[in-house]
Amino acid sequence: MQMLIGYGGVFLFFLIIVYALERSHKVSGAGNFSDYATGGRSFGSFYSTMAFVNTWLPGTIFISFAGFSASSGIMGFYYVPYSLLAVVLMFLLARPVHTWGKAFDLRTQADLLGLRYNSKAVRVVAATIGIIASFPWIVLGMQSLTLVFTHLSFGAVGAGTAVFIGVGLIAARQIWTIRFGARGVIISDMVQGIAAYLVGTMIALGLLVWLVTNGHGLDASSTRLFTIPGPGSDLGPLYLFSLILTGALGGWCWPDIFVRLFASRSTNTIQRSAMQAAPILLIFGTSVTLLALCASSLPGVQEAPDAVWFIAAKIGGVLVVTLAGICVVAATMGNVGANLQALGAQTANDIVGVIRQHRVENKRVGQVAVALLTLLAAAFAVATTESSHLIILAMISYQGIVQLAPTVFLGIFWKRGTAPAAVCSMITGFIVAGMLQWYYPVSVPLLEGLTSGVVALGINFVMYVSITLLFPSNTAEQLRVDGLYNIIKGSGAPGSEGAPITVS
Repeated sequence: MQMLIGYGGVFLFFLIIVYALERSHKVSGAGNFSDYATGGRSFGSFYSTMAFVNTWLPGTIFISFAGFSASSGIMGFYYVPYSLLAVVLMFLLARPVHTWGKAFDLRTQADLLGLRYNSKAVRVVAATIGIIASFPWIVLGMQSLTLVFTHLSFGAVGAGTAVFIGVGLIAARQIWTIRFGARGVIISDMVQGIAAYLVGTMIALGLLVWLVTNGHGLDASSTRLFTIPGPGSDLGPLYLFSLILTGALGGWCWPDIFVRLFASRSTNTIQRSAMQAAPILLIFGTSVTLLALCASSLPGVQEAPDAVWFIAAKIGGVLVVTLAGICVVAATMGNVGANLQALGAQTANDIVGVIRQHRVENKRVGQVAVALLTLLAAAFAVATTESSHLIILAMISYQGIVQLAPTVFLGIFWKRGTAPAAVCSMITGFIVAGMLQWYYPVSVPLLEGLTSGVVALGINFVMYVSITLLFPSNTAEQLRVDGLYNIIKGSGAPGSEGAPITVS
């Protein structure tokens, strides 16, 4: 009976999502590839807010991130400040990205970079790095559902079987991602976001009250959970700084996050979304992390910290465990769906389109790319059934994606950046990060705990600026870039004299 309630609750939620998607599709209809990739640039602030949050916070926030807090203590709060810093960047990026996106029908992050640098090479390199770094997050999301269906079975289903159930569910959900593209992802994000972060916050706060009033407050947690790495520690004093820096800068390097700037109706819509997202991230992130810290003293948590969300939920009985499982499923659907849609669009638009040497207009190409990525991710997910400490995989991915940061941010906020500087810095940074990660998987002891990604980012930044200053762009390119920025100011228009021309 318990398993029926647990699995039945998830199945019912799945049907609600499908109903919302089918109903919205009948109203909005199908579009071309641009509509498929950006959702028609038509969404208001509420939809945009929930789309950002549901993409930003994956299902594994309840599992590996909460488990990190339960085992490592207050270090687990690191994703809260970097999320808030990312919201500040969202506010600043809104005008240039949305303006260029609408003016030139840009569909992806790599598409924008190709325009800014007038370079197919920049476009392909950025797209490739984005796909390589993002793919593990899709696998991570699929694997995180293993824990969900193990706990919702209340002991009847083992991890070996649960992984197939979880992967099967999330793969089935992608049928609608493939069919409807960004529009379907964003509409479902509204329902999924409410389930994951509103209901999730209520569960966390309710369990937190019970824990504090029943001898499991912060005073009952181990004292080691309230320390951060300092001088002489194994991790190093700069380790926490590295996590926050790579999180804040790397956030807008993810293709699925960046495309949210294209899907909104206007610049003001994006900026309102940023202000709405900030309190949601703060309250939700703080609540879940505090819950994990207090629940760290519950029996079994230290042996299996990734299960802390479900171990704590058992306090409330079958119904609360079921709701806790739905929270994880909802968050996972949002993050995995957004990732697959964005990577599929980027593959079609910025790799297939460049190879074919013409702009992709048929959404069928994007649908095929999303379908193939879904099958590939599912195969990887079922090949490894071990879901413990998935946070390490997430951190490694950040070391790679953050190498896009100089190209993205300096390209948008600094007129002088050049295509050769962008290509050389991205490739060098990505290779250096990979090599350092191989030798120093956590942090670099000789550099006071800086992570591989931050060290590579420093080299990346110096190379970008140096090449730009040593080999500046010619007069024609400077005029083209000036035209881009004139459009942001409202003094230029595509196709006018001195205005930029898109790169196919």
